[in-house]
Amino acid sequence: MNLFEIHLNNNQCLDGIALKFQEQEVTYAELERNVEGYARYLSQLGLKAGERAAIALSNCPEFIYSYLGILRAGGIAVPLNLLQTPRELAFMIHDSGSSFLLSNKLIGRAFSQLPEQTFTTVTLDEACREAISAAQPVDFPKVDSSDVCTFLYTTGTTGKPKAVMLTHNNLIANVIAMDEISGFGAADNFLALLPMFHSFGWATSVLLPLYLGCTITILDNFRPKEILQVLFEKGVTVFCGVPSMFSVLIKLRSQVSFPRLRYAFSGGDSISAENLIEFENKFNTPIIEGYGLSEASPLVSLNPINGVRKIKSVGVPLPGVEVKVVNDEGSEQPAGEIGELITRGPNIMKGYYNREEETRSALRDNWLYTGDLAYKDKDSYIFIVGRKKELIITSGFNVYPREIEETLEEHPAVKEAAVIGIPHPVKGQDIKAYIILEEGCSADKQELFHFLRDRLALYKIPEVYEFRNELPRAANGKILKRLLD
Repeated sequence: MNLFEIHLNNNQCLDGIALKFQEQEVTYAELERNVEGYARYLSQLGLKAGERAAIALSNCPEFIYSYLGILRAGGIAVPLNLLQTPRELAFMIHDSGSSFLLSNKLIGRAFSQLPEQTFTTVTLDEACREAISAAQPVDFPKVDSSDVCTFLYTTGTTGKPKAVMLTHNNLIANVIAMDEISGFGAADNFLALLPMFHSFGWATSVLLPLYLGCTITILDNFRPKEILQVLFEKGVTVFCGVPSMFSVLIKLRSQVSFPRLRYAFSGGDSISAENLIEFENKFNTPIIEGYGLSEASPLVSLNPINGVRKIKSVGVPLPGVEVKVVNDEGSEQPAGEIGELITRGPNIMKGYYNREEETRSALRDNWLYTGDLAYKDKDSYIFIVGRKKELIITSGFNVYPREIEETLEEHPAVKEAAVIGIPHPVKGQDIKAYIILEEGCSADKQELFHFLRDRLALYKIPEVYEFRNELPRAANGKILKRLLD
């Protein structure tokens, strides 16, 4: 199977609703016609096999038509993170060598101001839609399932963003593995709220439901009260989000329950135990936490949906996916010992585009070295403790920021914490904590220091504190620590 055929799999009824967006409903038959039309139109514009076409759209049916249409025409889809500035996006277009940019009038206008524009802009306005509908049949190039189908740009937490090259096989293997453990079916209705340009949102809220023949209810932005209304009124059964979304929903005063919502999935970053329990109690819906990264298409592990869930764990590997925790010499660590998480399977990327050195560093003997520090318990459940590059070494001790962050967030006045290492002339590094307080609450350095004193070893307690109203974030909700300090 090629990825552009995913919406044809297990779909017994072409009259079934594939997409809901605002007042619009799209059947699977209409979805197929639209994907075919986009592919024909792009081919007539000159998109050739292996050429890249960038997508700059918020969540909408046109994003799906564009993505799958590019693939059917033999091209490679390059979804762009719309939270980036136009110049940052221009870097991605140039770096990927994209020949086309699919956008709408509002977003496309920002790109038109950029110098040295080398791509053809396809503005999806009414005239363009008419041309797409009128596009004549063409002979599409043969696409092999091992061909690269998408470039997904990393968030650039350690430097310039890199294009992760994923094949049709990579994404399909991940979707099939999710299907094997999920128990979902055509009667389910997925809320597509996470950005479709992000790997987590695209795989879990679009590709998986298309593969199963489900309905996808699309929202183009995070508006908390609207989300509650949609969950209550639109028959949504599956909701995928990031921790910051669940935190906001918890704070709403509404006590509404959702009669059809079966599961909420959390990814992108660690959700606090307090927020997980509070959400489940308030909305009577379990949160299933997992772990993944773009390089793995993206899901690596998930807490069992119908089995034992462990709070603060990201679960166990998906079927067909292997995970090890290794030390610096590459030897596997015993249960409870921290090391780097590495993984292999059919979902692992082909490499980074035009980044041979970074590819060799990340892919070794078919294993993907994730850069994440983790340990396994005696039941092989995985616990992430932080990024290897974020490890703080102070006075010779290894300190893992996530442990400190989670402990700080147990304080009733602390809404969120981010911890980094800063240079120190004697200790090598000191520990600095960035704190966001709950609305209407107060706390100072001395209070937090004494709170941590009873919970952490002294060498783990931050010496420096900075209180902020917000923290810089990537599209998946993860805090961009490189922008701190």
